[in-house]
Amino acid sequence: MITTAPSDFGQMLFDAKNQAIYIWEIEESSTPECYDDCAEAWPPVLTDGAPAASGEVDSALLGTTERRDGTTQVTYNGHPLYFYAHEGPGEVKCHNVSTHGGALVGYRSGRVRAP
Repeated sequence: MITTAPSDFGQMLFDAKNQAIYIWEIEESSTPECYDDCAEAWPPVLTDGAPAASGEVDSALLGTTERRDGTTQVTYNGHPLYFYAHEGPGEVKCHNVSTHGGALVGYRSGRVRAP
């Protein structure tokens, strides 16, 4: 379940366990590029089926993409989605953090792209 919740940065995407969801702005398509040490710090949002929308999430923008290992990663508006490995539920510690060659930003709902 992908939903929305308030944060210091406005309404953002979260999962059903209240984990903040991020996009890696260097990825310009739905093809994931975050692997190895990047994926250890920024685990992909995975699903076993079609992702479900809640809150202000536009279900038409939810999708999936296949990762190299055959797992299925959730996308929003064509962007692969990620968690930050060192956050607890409800925490947003890494909005607009530059790492692994690009910025990771909390995906704010209601925007085509994160700010």
